[in-house]
Amino acid sequence: MNRREFVKQTALGAVVAGFPAVIPSSARGAAGKTAPNDKINVGCIGTGPQGRGVMWNFLAQNDARVTAVCDVKDDQLKIARDTVNGHYKNSDCATYRDFKEVLARKDIDVVLIATPDHWHVPIAVAAAEAGKDMYVEKPMGLTVAEDKILREAIKKHKRVFQFGTQQRSGENFWRACELVRNGYIGELKHVNVWSPASHPGGATDPLPVPPGIDYDRWLGPAPYTPYTKNKCSDSNKTWWFNYDYALGFIAGWGVHPLDIALWGTDAFMAGPLEAEGRAVIPTIGACNTAIAWWVNFKCSNGVTADFFGTPNGYSVISKMNNLASFEKKYRTVLTHGTAFEGADGWILVDRSGLRSYPEDLANTRIKEGESKLMRSYNHARNLLDGVKSRNNTVCNIDAAVQADEMCHISDITTRLNRKVVWNPKTERFVNDEQANSLLSLRKMRYPWQL
Repeated sequence: MNRREFVKQTALGAVVAGFPAVIPSSARGAAGKTAPNDKINVGCIGTGPQGRGVMWNFLAQNDARVTAVCDVKDDQLKIARDTVNGHYKNSDCATYRDFKEVLARKDIDVVLIATPDHWHVPIAVAAAEAGKDMYVEKPMGLTVAEDKILREAIKKHKRVFQFGTQQRSGENFWRACELVRNGYIGELKHVNVWSPASHPGGATDPLPVPPGIDYDRWLGPAPYTPYTKNKCSDSNKTWWFNYDYALGFIAGWGVHPLDIALWGTDAFMAGPLEAEGRAVIPTIGACNTAIAWWVNFKCSNGVTADFFGTPNGYSVISKMNNLASFEKKYRTVLTHGTAFEGADGWILVDRSGLRSYPEDLANTRIKEGESKLMRSYNHARNLLDGVKSRNNTVCNIDAAVQADEMCHISDITTRLNRKVVWNPKTERFVNDEQANSLLSLRKMRYPWQL
């Protein structure tokens, strides 16, 4: 694509009013690649603790340069700016409150989007329209409709996309999925998946907005509600567990082990997927997403799966969050994990390592000629390599949408308290108007829109 065609396509694609057509520095390279002598310039949008953690991955890459940081909270913005300037030993890092100003910069090639969940897709779509490649923190959309809009924008504008499911860049997760895919546990029969559930409680009494927070911009497309204690604090935050801003940890944490289940087998999206779930959803307090859940999946080829939400401030133990049977079977069990069970054995993988039966299976290496998965050693590095080559990342937009859809299916079946059947080809529920209505875009507060 030449310069004139690029400008024309970018100008035609404005999604959020007021975004100019821009030429990123990557356009200086041939065929859309970054010129060999150029740094890949990175802008970070959302610089709280999670955003800064990912930002450090970019700071550690010699061919990348973090040039701008953006946040609606002054204290987080200052920490990020000082971190960048301290790393480079200068004072060059620019700061912004408005993400549109970051996207308008011609010299920025890649954006990291690590805002609260309800902002992920609106900013990511705008970034695609502005010609930016991106790393988007998980989970992705508040609805499946948002996910599909972002996927369309990524493909239309030929953007390189990395989803924040960084477990795919961990060796144990990669090895576990390759072993399962190559039949080392025999025919796959069942998958167990679990993660921390949402936290209950949260203050609901209105308070004055603390100084240093652009609260209206923080709310953005979400419904207007008064500020409350810890709503958008850096610790004990309640937005994580409030349905206005997120699905809760059924997606915010659950997407990690669900994504590994998807990586280890194609069964979930091979044909109609039955799902039936139950959840405990609090009605008192600011936190109103599932604090315990159980979802059962039945794949078209006979593989089954169970997805659990483990206790996180909720003390009532039931079938939905009791992992006692896992502790007997798998020996050591953390608050999260993905366990594949086959005819000849099992493999469990979590952030502490890989365990198996037979035990020596955990040390097995894939042979030449067997099925291989993409190997990534660092999520940011993998994205930067994709920016240069224009190839897919280890968690590209298609994989990201499927992982997000598993979270939405789980949330919807538990909220409806009944079975649903998902058609992965149409990305809709089969003959279920009520369930399909929960896939649609939510109303967005003016002037924000998709």
